[in-house]
Amino acid sequence: MTSVTTPAASTELEDAETGRLDAAITDLHVGARTWAALTLAQRVTLLRAVRTSVTAAAEDWATTAAASKGLDARHPLRGEEWLSGPYSVLGALDASIETLSRLASGTNPLDGITVDRAPGGRTRVHAFPLTGVDSFLLSGYTGEVWLEPGVTPNQARARAGLAQRTPTESGGVGLVLGAGNITSIPVLDVLYELLAHNRTALLKVNPTQDSLVPVYKRAFAPLIEPGFVRIVRGGPSVGSYLTAHPDIDHVHITGSAATFDTIVWGASTGSAAQKAATTRRRNEHRPLLQKPITAELGGVSPIIVVPGEWSAADLTYHAEHIATMRLQNSGHNCIAGQVVILSSDWAQADAFRAELRRAYAGAPERPTWYPGAPARVHRATDDYPDALVLGDRVLVEIDSDDDAAALQRTEYFAPVLGVVTVAGTGQTFLDAAVAYANDQLQGTLGANLLIHPATERSLGAGFERAIASLRYGSIAINGWTAFGFITPTLTWGAFPGSTIEDVGSGIGVVHNALLLDDVERSVIRGPFRPLPRSLPILNGGGRFTILPKPPWFVSARTGAVVSEGLTRFRATGGVLGLVRTLARALRA
Repeated sequence: MTSVTTPAASTELEDAETGRLDAAITDLHVGARTWAALTLAQRVTLLRAVRTSVTAAAEDWATTAAASKGLDARHPLRGEEWLSGPYSVLGALDASIETLSRLASGTNPLDGITVDRAPGGRTRVHAFPLTGVDSFLLSGYTGEVWLEPGVTPNQARARAGLAQRTPTESGGVGLVLGAGNITSIPVLDVLYELLAHNRTALLKVNPTQDSLVPVYKRAFAPLIEPGFVRIVRGGPSVGSYLTAHPDIDHVHITGSAATFDTIVWGASTGSAAQKAATTRRRNEHRPLLQKPITAELGGVSPIIVVPGEWSAADLTYHAEHIATMRLQNSGHNCIAGQVVILSSDWAQADAFRAELRRAYAGAPERPTWYPGAPARVHRATDDYPDALVLGDRVLVEIDSDDDAAALQRTEYFAPVLGVVTVAGTGQTFLDAAVAYANDQLQGTLGANLLIHPATERSLGAGFERAIASLRYGSIAINGWTAFGFITPTLTWGAFPGSTIEDVGSGIGVVHNALLLDDVERSVIRGPFRPLPRSLPILNGGGRFTILPKPPWFVSARTGAVVSEGLTRFRATGGVLGLVRTLARALRA
């Protein structure tokens, strides 16, 4: 539920404001013709200029974003705004520059990248890591893009590049209704409009990010000056005006299903006549929006904990891992893990619950800042009066006589975490947990799975079959799907199959810097244990990583300075700065 302001024609806009919006759209249509005339090499030059301006704005970006969320310069979690803001955008620019450079030189974007087979007749692209720096700094993490069943490796290569294979064919002008929670989302969506679809883009910034508009305009000046991007502020009436504008060719939103339905079908609140008209349009399949729309809409994300023989340190580490999945950005994330699925037959279940309570309660305090979040937390305590209330956060442990429906169907978009159980161990548990996630939880955006490497080996091919059975657009194994979000060569979006009638977690994908077609999902695999327990003699055959506690963990003591250091290294390089950053990481 990364929410955007719901468009509704409740307020008439002043003529001056509609004139300003009309002028922006006119500029973008002119810009669309200019964009279509650029060669791929010229587009690469342009993206390099954007990279320079984003680098110059990075510190202002991160500090402005942190301040807007109530995180001062000393707050231990302010590093989140470096990683989820300029770091993510710089990575996307670097990967996009590489893809366009390959196309400009007549090289396929997938040349030199391993492409093989995944279960179910799928083609799999090993899309991360692709650079030596990523292989070193993020050792132990890999990422794959799985294409839809039936797509062959040759077809994958032939289609890679999307609209950049036909750069002179303009996609017109797109409207991006920006998310209000993560500061990289709006501009990454704009970048994808330009590169995947050859569409210039009008970005309407969510009012929660109004303070970032001057930063965005400086960072993306090389795209704004030639008319490829325009950025506007505004509330519901501006959104309503723009979605209905005849000169907008496409709409993309990051928001909630309720927002999407209001745009497509009309308001479900208001007068009886308005509600009746909306219902009639839906019943007659006559959408109010008469143009294509794509969307990323969130959901209730599972965290499947596969039983095994875990050490005490494993229990502690992954309890903090789960606390991070829920509490990063105060839970105001479409990818925040919400429902932990445990085995009722796991001998260590009680010990893990105790560690989870400790980690969840012990994470640094922070504001619950997103509009409407306190009411959703209150709703959770109404739904579950016996829930554990830990200051500003809620932990719901479902017992056999509890009704889990509210937890399963409500994306709280706030610091509310639930724990449920299913029976079994080994493959029996894993299959049951996958069925629970697929059938009981709302949405298909992201799923997380934690498993000891020895348990994974014991399951053999059954483990990969279970992963293939998960109907989610992003799956993280011993990681968090947020890693996929900030990895530009992976894809981000709902599992395919949603429609405007039943939109679920959305339609289409974004990010996808390799510009792959026919995407089904991305799969991230990470290390079960951090350094030094990732050393071969200690990690039980798992993946080695140089990371002690990852800087995005809410429990990482040096996460703020490490996140800033990694962003500065991404921006400008510099071995000395990187060495200092790694030394701080070792103290996490």
